[in-house]
Amino acid sequence: MQPILVIKFGTASITDQNGNPEPETLSRIARQVSDLRNLYRIVLVSSGAVGAGKQFISGYKGELGQKKAAAAVGNPILMALYSREFAKHEVAVAQSLCERGHFANRNQFLQLKNTYQTLWDSGIIPIANENDVVSDVELKFSDNDELATLLAAGFGADVLMFSTSVGGLLDKEGKIVPLVNKIDHDVWSLVDQSKSSLGLGGMLSKLSFARRANQLGIKVVIFSAREEGSISKALGGESGTQFLPQKVNRSLRQKWLSTGTLISAYVVVDEGAATALKARKSLLAVGVRIIDGEFEEGEVIGMRSESGEEIAVGRAKTSSAFLSQNLKTKKLEVAHADDIVIL
Repeated sequence: MQPILVIKFGTASITDQNGNPEPETLSRIARQVSDLRNLYRIVLVSSGAVGAGKQFISGYKGELGQKKAAAAVGNPILMALYSREFAKHEVAVAQSLCERGHFANRNQFLQLKNTYQTLWDSGIIPIANENDVVSDVELKFSDNDELATLLAAGFGADVLMFSTSVGGLLDKEGKIVPLVNKIDHDVWSLVDQSKSSLGLGGMLSKLSFARRANQLGIKVVIFSAREEGSISKALGGESGTQFLPQKVNRSLRQKWLSTGTLISAYVVVDEGAATALKARKSLLAVGVRIIDGEFEEGEVIGMRSESGEEIAVGRAKTSSAFLSQNLKTKKLEVAHADDIVIL
């Protein structure tokens, strides 16, 4: 089966100075992605809907409600442009509006995955974006970098690509760093944090999610899509910045769990439970000291020691409401060992 490639296009990489999608850039993307279809199962994650729709919102000032309305208008505009460009290569595209709940619940995520596989089987390329119209402020993705990373991790992608306006990670002299073996302090120091925001899809955000993807065995490439052949060149290491993956031996379920961004709530466990977790044992209710937040059966929870150490993440076998009433119940499993990933 073909490997999976996830490519995320940020607003700045596909729009002009006024935030309007650039047809020439979308044309280059469609041409290159169409050529790669025989080599990869491809997912595109595209921003730009708000920019495409904001001109239609009276008195637009960027307020939350106005952004949601702009996204509602802009999404069909953006998809129409993508559809037109891909149609020139006899390729159909499908819109996929994602919400955080689709990833926090394993069953919902598997439905999403199965739908994508059906699209790939039919030669259709899914284009994902957050469902801004209904997304709750507290449950939003931090940005589409996060959405792309969750898709790559959950699907077991080989490569995750972030398209930017600058074309890669820049060194202190403003030159692109071609290769990063590990994202460490020296790499972090290259980012001007006063000009980059985790919540705005800047380079700091990309490094954060690149590190997370690398830890899950996924190669990451940061590049610019504004040049002809840029995607293939970046895949081949001829342009952009390559972030090498770490060697891991985790199942797709474990990768889905260990992304960490899916956590609905935390439980604080005692010393005995912490030791058992590190020995890859199940978490029992009698080992839980504090329930921090609410969760339902099947959702992902984080597990901390009483000293604050992040120990593991796992899929809950019970709800927080039921657990709070049965903390002293012996042999009640909060999370089974097979559904726990040690951090």
